[in-house]
Amino acid sequence: MDISVVVPLYNEEKSLPELFDWIKRVMSENNFSYEVIFVDDGSTDSSWEVISGLSKQHPEIKGIKFRRNYGKSPALYCGFQKAQGHVIITMDADLQDSPDEIPELYKMITADGYDLVSGWKRKRYDPLSKTLPTKLYNASARKVSGVKLHDFNCGLKAYRQNVVKKLEIYGDMHRYIPYLAKNAGFKKIGEKEVRHQPRKYGKTKFGWDRFVNGYLDLMTLWFFSRFGVKPMHFFGLAGSVMFLLGLVAVIIVGGYKLYAMHAGYTYRLITEMPYFYISLTAMIIGTQLFLAGFLGELISRNSADRNMYNIETEL
Repeated sequence: MDISVVVPLYNEEKSLPELFDWIKRVMSENNFSYEVIFVDDGSTDSSWEVISGLSKQHPEIKGIKFRRNYGKSPALYCGFQKAQGHVIITMDADLQDSPDEIPELYKMITADGYDLVSGWKRKRYDPLSKTLPTKLYNASARKVSGVKLHDFNCGLKAYRQNVVKKLEIYGDMHRYIPYLAKNAGFKKIGEKEVRHQPRKYGKTKFGWDRFVNGYLDLMTLWFFSRFGVKPMHFFGLAGSVMFLLGLVAVIIVGGYKLYAMHAGYTYRLITEMPYFYISLTAMIIGTQLFLAGFLGELISRNSADRNMYNIETEL
């Protein structure tokens, strides 16, 4: 099979027939063998009934229905596990992603040798309140991840099959699939400028909280990519520095009192000095950080997949 199209959705009953007709037309024009996997993320409208009705008429359609709303990442993960095509295309169900982009995305994977191609909606039909935070978010993601993409969160992407089978997407990590792919060893990541269609039905399902959650998820990915299997390198270093700073500060406070006593100056008790308690707190925090790193190392060394590596080929 040439292509699997994975479409996560939530309450998109009106757009689904039109979307499938559009996909079917593009596939027929290019003689692609294909399947369309609709993943219903716990919709409360009649989306699943629409999918069921379409599947009875078109054997290319497959469906997954969640009992409740889990989010886009679980929907993509389950769709990826079910996909059988050599190239996997993801797109949103709201008709803002154009299926006309599929042939070129397919070519970039099969002919140009990319592992992953992400869409870039240079011209967006969104209000400034959405586009400005998106630009800031993408700039931060580029800086932290080292993946030079303009639009990390574009729903229209193409993947080589072995890429999606290696990725574990959970929580809200769908925003950082290119970063996850890079960490998994797939470094040929490309970008294609795509058209952004105005929303035709319904309303957006995402709010302002996605920017806060996205920042936190980015920090989580950065930490795990750098220190996931060696937490002592982070916590141990931070704890050691904190402890040494506190220790030096305590020595300075004690040395100052001894000097004042020897020189006959007026002095205060060490326990009356705020610097003593600040130094003591720094030493305690440093010790706790060091122990956190030590415990992290124990957990990492006893992990069942501590020696699981992505081997590309063997002779």
